[in-house]
Amino acid sequence: MIRKLLHTRYRVEDLERTVAFYRDALGLTLTRRSTSGRGSELAFFKAPDSDEEIEICRFPASGPVTVGPDLTHLAFLVDDLDAIAGRLKAQGFAFSEGPHGTKGQGRMAFVDAPEGYEIELIER
Repeated sequence: MIRKLLHTRYRVEDLERTVAFYRDALGLTLTRRSTSGRGSELAFFKAPDSDEEIEICRFPASGPVTVGPDLTHLAFLVDDLDAIAGRLKAQGFAFSEGPHGTKGQGRMAFVDAPEGYEIELIER
């Protein structure tokens, strides 16, 4: 019986750039870094109110990373979409879509993480 989701893995080519995005631009906590038995470089992140982690993996032996449009995304609940937009802009990122919706009634926007993974930000 499956009991709970523990983590989701995204593979990337530029681990340090991606670590900086999740840590500095999104403000997630880097919980640990390690190297797997097969040589994958791993970095794990956690949002403050979540149990699940995001695992970012660099494993050059598996070939280039190709992320197609609208393939997958992570969705995060945020307190203030405008505040995170400012933090993203300061880090050199911008919304790739949105925000959609009305302040105080629910809004959402997307930002592209390094290497093309989409991040959805939801303000309720």
